[in-house]
Amino acid sequence: MTNDEIKNSKPIRRRPPRFDLIAGNVCLDFINTLDDRHTQPKELLRGYGDLTRFGEDTGVLLPGQADSLLERSAQFPEEPANVLLRAREMREAMHDVFWAIIQHRAAPPLALARVNAAVQSAAGHMQLKQVNGRFEWKFDELGSFDRVLWPIARAAGELLASEQLPFVRACASKTCEWFFLDTSKNHHRRWCDMTRCGNRAKARGFYARKKKQSS
Repeated sequence: MTNDEIKNSKPIRRRPPRFDLIAGNVCLDFINTLDDRHTQPKELLRGYGDLTRFGEDTGVLLPGQADSLLERSAQFPEEPANVLLRAREMREAMHDVFWAIIQHRAAPPLALARVNAAVQSAAGHMQLKQVNGRFEWKFDELGSFDRVLWPIARAAGELLASEQLPFVRACASKTCEWFFLDTSKNHHRRWCDMTRCGNRAKARGFYARKKKQSS
């Protein structure tokens, strides 16, 4: 599935979404699967089933593809377990690269090398196919346990090489710092989500002002 297909696809949901997808780019949402990273880290990809569910929630996998991979993972558990470890390693490398960019620093060489390796691996599974008279990039080997990682890696590579890169942000809440792509008109968005960190910050500010007025 191409990046445009992920962006425009509206998969039929058979289950309510499990992940909060607020980032505006699948690779940033993927980075956010380690919650409360800088305070009390909470791993959201605890098993291969979580990885397939992330794929389904984001549209990287169709529900039937997610079900098929999960069913096969129970029969051959060793390979999915290895894929999960690689997924976490790829996620942390992506985090380190984007975090460096947000901090206006050079990307760590080892992290960038790992991201490059993931992007190159994903590219090796792409083929041009003709669909309704047009040519499109499609991923092959749809039954591979790590196929969920390929569109994520490609999205990271495209974002890093795009004009949108300066608008990658981290949530202003120090207990959150989730990544997101700031597509607001003036590019002044501070919070990952106004219904989450934004509302909490407003509430804290309100009570702080009330306390100051009453003292």
